[in-house]
Amino acid sequence: MKNILITTICFLLLSGKFVFAQDEHFTTSGTIEFEKSSNIYAIFSRQIDKDNEAYMRPAFEQFKKTQPQFKVLKSTLTFGNNKTLFVPAPSETQNSGFGNVIAAEQNNTIFTDVEAGTSIAQKNVFEETFLLKDSTRKINWKITDETREIAGFTCRRANALMLDSVYVVAFYTDKIIVSGGPESFTGLPGMILEVALPHENIIWRATKVNDISIPETTLVPPKKGKAATNKTFRAALDGAMKSWGNYAQSYYKAFLL
Repeated sequence: MKNILITTICFLLLSGKFVFAQDEHFTTSGTIEFEKSSNIYAIFSRQIDKDNEAYMRPAFEQFKKTQPQFKVLKSTLTFGNNKTLFVPAPSETQNSGFGNVIAAEQNNTIFTDVEAGTSIAQKNVFEETFLLKDSTRKINWKITDETREIAGFTCRRANALMLDSVYVVAFYTDKIIVSGGPESFTGLPGMILEVALPHENIIWRATKVNDISIPETTLVPPKKGKAATNKTFRAALDGAMKSWGNYAQSYYKAFLL
């Protein structure tokens, strides 16, 4: 009798696990709404040094009286059939002069073929548009045990270093099985729903995930722009900003992200 009872309990437990596994849902296509938030005050504050403090400090203090601390921009990532398309929404506010921070803008439309490991990125650089066709960015992620709830999904943290000095923190979910993310952030075993650049004071965070069927015809890469690869694009930036000195570094980094 005791053995029969133990066998019955084991059967029920195994059956429960099987039913749970059957009910577990994985998203393979849909859209994700992102918000990019940039701490403009912190970004400007880093640019003030002993050489420019005399005029930058008063300008910064005046800026804080009239402008919000954070600039928030929206974007949409459409995904399906192991492909993604990141498209920024038009900005509702326009900054100029002292308030124009290139790192806080969204100048890239990016199509990624996850399976093929390729991307097509349309990048707006000042008055010129480039169309980069190359392999996807290789990021050496280190996955941790930390988790966080984002847009209704339990996400796991991963850390990385990009462009030699840019520290990146990402949170991804394996319940969305496409290995994508905002901008050109990819390479984790699931969809990235949050990316933070802590030392750059910038974060992308998913606000809503729509689990819907996406026609393959919707995922169309951008086509306009001067043809380039990642290598030739870097060379073009070097040539355009070779006389800018240290001032060029923030622009160079922003355009390469």
